[in-house]
Amino acid sequence: MLESLPPDAKVFKYKLDFYYIQAIFYLVALVLWAGFRGTFSLPKLPPMQADPILYIILTFVVVSLLTVLLNKLRQRRLIILQDRMVFHRKSYEREVLFSDIEWMYIGRERRVQTAGRFQVVLFKLKDRLRLIRIRIGRYEHEDELLIEMERIAGIVPKMKRPMHILRTPRIAQQLFS
Repeated sequence: MLESLPPDAKVFKYKLDFYYIQAIFYLVALVLWAGFRGTFSLPKLPPMQADPILYIILTFVVVSLLTVLLNKLRQRRLIILQDRMVFHRKSYEREVLFSDIEWMYIGRERRVQTAGRFQVVLFKLKDRLRLIRIRIGRYEHEDELLIEMERIAGIVPKMKRPMHILRTPRIAQQLFS
């Protein structure tokens, strides 16, 4: 799909900054702890080869590096075209036609504390019970993505504020069906 996009398509890549920072943080912690243990030999600490703290930090480093690698390999993208949006991953794609969207909400999440007034886009598809959530801050070019989402919101019906209904899909289905 990425090779055959029309010229008016907008492609937004998934940010991996958080994962990179996390991996670097754990690597620095590993180097600092190994440097501290290699420099000082305290009689109450176990030998460096049997140090449980070293193995715990090493586990965090390996897990964070695997997370970066897996997210990099997934190649997540959000592609917005004139009449649909495509959730692209390396292994599959899911197209959502704007005509299939029952309602859309652009706003902020109460439980998530991030900067910005418009941090989340929620929409409900006509044939699906669960809501689809797009967090604007997780994609590159946040301002452009917000403009595109507002353009889409002009086409589909909007919802003012879907309070705590969104936490329980069963209640949401009863109210919106």
